[in-house]
Amino acid sequence: MKSSIHSDDRSLQSFDSFSAGGLMTTFCFCMWCFVAVRIRDHVITKMCGHEQEVCGLKWSLSGQQLASGGNDNLLHLWDAKMMTSGAPTAYLHRLDDHRAAVKALAWCPFQSNLLATGGGTADGCIKFWNTQTGACLNSVDTRSQVCSLQWSRHEKELVSSHGFSQNQLCLWKYPTMTKMAELRGHTSRVLHMAQSPDGYTVASAAGDETLRFWQVFGTPDNTSKQQQQQQLLRSKSADAGSCMSSTSCTMIR
Repeated sequence: MKSSIHSDDRSLQSFDSFSAGGLMTTFCFCMWCFVAVRIRDHVITKMCGHEQEVCGLKWSLSGQQLASGGNDNLLHLWDAKMMTSGAPTAYLHRLDDHRAAVKALAWCPFQSNLLATGGGTADGCIKFWNTQTGACLNSVDTRSQVCSLQWSRHEKELVSSHGFSQNQLCLWKYPTMTKMAELRGHTSRVLHMAQSPDGYTVASAAGDETLRFWQVFGTPDNTSKQQQQQQLLRSKSADAGSCMSSTSCTMIR
């Protein structure tokens, strides 16, 4: 069975699921929270605050907070406890430190109130936030468009993907933000990243229509540090079109 969600003929910008079995979607400037989407009245709340399109959306690991980033250079933090009625929900914090669109959002797995965000080309910064107080804890200028962020589940490390001008991935040590490695291979903006279930491999998808798999966070076995650093430089590239037309990526180049 197929279903679709529409709102005033606006196009869907982004979505994220959460632990209660529901779905958060964004249409242009507003966000709707859906629970039990098979029933007729499935909208439980509406949240407005952004002045332009919402391009980033991420629930905290606990499901208690939601972060949204927009093309208006704004970051909003929302409290899940306030999303219980049909009335429009007010944001918890409105943060305007970024100077470009905020697409990259990542909640820290070892500190529940720590959020990392990345700004677009005119900003190029990775910022870290205390989501309880709204305070900016640190800001690092990457000198490149930040498209996506992923925390390591095993070490205090963070990987960022970039667009203009190098289209690279960068591995950072937290909290010093020492750059540990730069991973190159994509020829266009690296739009998205996702981790494998074991948390050791990161998949990156770019505008060059390739998927690349990086063993960026080490290996499950006790390999040496030198071997792990060598593995950072290896990637497998698969044509994105072949992935969509088959159950496994058989075209490797």
